Amino acid sequence: MAKALVIKSSIFSGQGESTKLVNHSIAALKQQFGDIEIIERDFSRAPIEHLNGDTMAAFMSEDVASLSFEQQQALTLSNELIGELKSVDYLILGVPMYNFGIPSTLKSWIDYVARVGVSFQYSENGPEGLIKNIKKVVVAAARGGVYQGTPKDTQTNYLIDALGFIGLDNIEFVYAEALNMGEKDTAMGKAQQKITQIVEVF
Repeated sequence: MAKALVIKSSIFSGQGESTKLVNHSIAALKQQFGDIEIIERDFSRAPIEHLNGDTMAAFMSEDVASLSFEQQQALTLSNELIGELKSVDYLILGVPMYNFGIPSTLKSWIDYVARVGVSFQYSENGPEGLIKNIKKVVVAAARGGVYQGTPKDTQTNYLIDALGFIGLDNIEFVYAEALNMGEKDTAMGKAQQKITQIVEVF
């Protein structure tokens, strides 16, 4: 059975346009595979704590027994999130643009899944991603303005770099832009159509 991890990072939960694109992706996945297991993370409902010094120390520690309760909780969550990535065939990310960047909760997820020796390692040839099982990553990016291909699009290259660092380099971006410029229905329709086309060749 195929398996997918879908991540919703809109602060508006089900009302967010990026969340609507993720929901469309889920429907397309079910249409394509019939029977597929979906793991869903909605950061508006269950946000991940931002990285701090104690959390980073827990991620680097070789003595788990010496960690505080809070550190052990953070380490357990990190292991769970990485385990999800290592168990799926597909990853769908819903990514709104807030003040020219990705949501801070999505950055927290990246901080929790990017761990040396677990999701990536350093070799004599440089860093090597250790998550090899994911066949395709789809990023559904929703923006109020038009930023694709401009210097103000800080999301695309960052996500390519961050995801590629842990081994996820087969990434396809779907952009729904000008959502606050009177183009919402057209942009969302085109983005949904593209998502369907991408999923149809999974």
